[in-house]
Amino acid sequence: MRHLDHYVRDSQKILDAWDAYSDEHTGLDGWPYDDHAYGMRKSQRDADTAEAFEPLRYGARHLLATAETQLAQLPENTVQSRWVYQLGVLHTALDRLEELHEQWLLTRDALPATAKPGTAEFDDALAEHHAESWSYLDDWATHGKALREINTAARKAPSSLVPMPALAPVRRTAARK
Repeated sequence: MRHLDHYVRDSQKILDAWDAYSDEHTGLDGWPYDDHAYGMRKSQRDADTAEAFEPLRYGARHLLATAETQLAQLPENTVQSRWVYQLGVLHTALDRLEELHEQWLLTRDALPATAKPGTAEFDDALAEHHAESWSYLDDWATHGKALREINTAARKAPSSLVPMPALAPVRRTAARK
């Protein structure tokens, strides 16, 4: 959960910085004043978001499985209807991110030996990978909070493993007159 919390927080900071840049560097019509500078800054947003996701990537599947198990065990009256949808979005996004990562590894391995980080050929291919990944990373930033909400609800829910304490019988005493 710690990695998820960090990612949600960091991706929000990255997105806020992007929104501020975009607002300042586009006209009222939404078109950037300088296409090249705008594209470079957008590429940096994509790369920063991908980097922020890396610590979460390895545990994401486990977080989803845990949330699904918790959700199935929650009392119906504690479940938010949007959680099932959000888990579906997160699954789809993670599946797609894994596919894109595999594609990136194939692309990287197919680059000429001279294409190293810092060369246009490598950096352009990596920027394209980050651009393709960004919307799925944004899905995790947007809907990842549902994993925390489900976990919190599960921790607060009464456990079927722990017996509920019996209520003490109410003692009735004769009323004084």
